[in-house]
Amino acid sequence: MTVIAFIIGVALLVVGLAVSIALHELGHLFPAKRFGVRVGQYMIGFGPTLWSRRIGETEYGFKALPLGGYISMAGMYPPSRRAGAGDGADGSGTEGKAGGGFFATMVQDARAANDETLAGRDGEDGDTGRAFYELPVYKRVIIMLGGPVMNFLLAIVLFAIVFSGIGLQTATTTIASVNECVLPAGMTQTECTPDAPASPAAAAGLRPGDVIVSVDGTAVATFAEASAIVQASPGRTIPIVVRRGGAEQTLQITPMLAERQVAGADGTVETAEVGFVGMTATVEYVRQPIADGPQAALAQTGQVFGIIWQLPARVYDTAVDLITGQSRDPNSPLSVVGAGRLAGEVAATDAPILNRVSSLLTILGSLNIALFVFNLLPLLPLDGGHVVVALWDGLRRAWAKLWRRPPPAPVDAAKLVPVTFVVVIALIAMTVVLVAADLFNPVQLLG
Repeated sequence: MTVIAFIIGVALLVVGLAVSIALHELGHLFPAKRFGVRVGQYMIGFGPTLWSRRIGETEYGFKALPLGGYISMAGMYPPSRRAGAGDGADGSGTEGKAGGGFFATMVQDARAANDETLAGRDGEDGDTGRAFYELPVYKRVIIMLGGPVMNFLLAIVLFAIVFSGIGLQTATTTIASVNECVLPAGMTQTECTPDAPASPAAAAGLRPGDVIVSVDGTAVATFAEASAIVQASPGRTIPIVVRRGGAEQTLQITPMLAERQVAGADGTVETAEVGFVGMTATVEYVRQPIADGPQAALAQTGQVFGIIWQLPARVYDTAVDLITGQSRDPNSPLSVVGAGRLAGEVAATDAPILNRVSSLLTILGSLNIALFVFNLLPLLPLDGGHVVVALWDGLRRAWAKLWRRPPPAPVDAAKLVPVTFVVVIALIAMTVVLVAADLFNPVQLLG
């Protein structure tokens, strides 16, 4: 049963990731079509095509490797020979002759492939103006940001479901159990001995099902608030008001001084001597305000932005841990394989189904935040790289207009294909390292 649950968890993450990729590409597709760009393909995945169907001028389909997706827009680069431009260079790659060499050949091939997307545009079909490079700068930016923004919006929806739909597990003011006696901290003993002292909660007459109304004259809304007052009152008899059977009762309780695990303000847990009475709270799902989901997405986005520039160093450390056999840092980056493994472990845990669903949605939301931030990096072929090219083009045009000069030729991003190639190789190397680490030295988050 555990193996089946693990497989289901992995499958759910794969489906969720495929949906995330599909929505990312829709974020590009919708504005592109809205602005009149000719879109030849909308594909989920890479490699051989498994299924496709042409609707209008666009082919929609799925490919064998569900590791990403793309839409094919006409004229991502200016044409290698612009109509009426002659054979001279105009700064837009007009001639298409790139000379010799590996990178030069790559540029030439990229321009040839780009020219194919523009085939027939100057014919009788009146297809001019439907190329990406011909759009105003703001439209190009909107198209390229549409994908990452779609991931961010999906993350907000997922976190809203977790926080406001399912709710967060919260210790309520309803007492779940009362210890009969006080057992020393750190001991494995679970049964009371005849000489063990009665717990302050049992001595005061507290019972399971009692609802704490106030402690030492202070009204409490959560068990954490009640615990804070108890921990601050060792050796002092204080009143505790509980609701039992619809009526309120006031009991007197004297917290004893005991060593217990206490959570600090920074989230760390330490052992300290505090007031202790020996009762536990009922844990329930408490739905949070609707604004908490977006706030959680924004907070996590800020955290990812803060560490994204450390990614090369973190991947290097992960590679070192893999080679040396050292335990992997729990905060090290994960590949899709690692995320799938984590989802499988969550699904296979011995926990209520709602807990597991909440955890899986949180993982998927976090993945979408990572996709949002990663795609904004100002590097080609990422969306952020295309945004930078569009902004540079706009800046050049604005500068020419300011000095009353003729508008410059469109920025020829094809010249950056060698840089794109280097970035792609780096991304592949990073993926190989992380996949290997996730297979042979996985992060241990669940023990």
